[in-house]
Amino acid sequence: QEQLVESGGGLVEAGGSLRLSCARSGRTFRRTFSSYAMGWFRQAPGKEREFVAAISGRGTTTDYTNSVKGRFTISRDNAKNTVSLQMNSLKPEDTAVYYCAADSGRYLSVSGDEHDYSVWGQGTQVTVSS
Repeated sequence: QEQLVESGGGLVEAGGSLRLSCARSGRTFRRTFSSYAMGWFRQAPGKEREFVAAISGRGTTTDYTNSVKGRFTISRDNAKNTVSLQMNSLKPEDTAVYYCAADSGRYLSVSGDEHDYSVWGQGTQVTVSS
């Protein structure tokens, strides 16, 4: 069974930075990592899960929600089966559980719809203090 494992969350002061990583694991790989578009989503307490960023299979296409544009950068290393989210200039409103997800239905484009993602990680907590 394929799995995604996030790491890198923690507590940071406003204006600080964190780098989240997501690693693909599992004994059976049905497809190569580069055949999946990857996304990051987040869910704050009492709110619905929302799209943060996504990257195409080869990393040539990216998309971000407006609130993080210019502050967050998504990247991937297909050789290492990992995707990362560099978060700079963090704000208290960025506080949430961050989830990594894989979209098996596309690899050239990206989607911000969580229903397009079939594999999810367990999430990592990011807390930004004011």
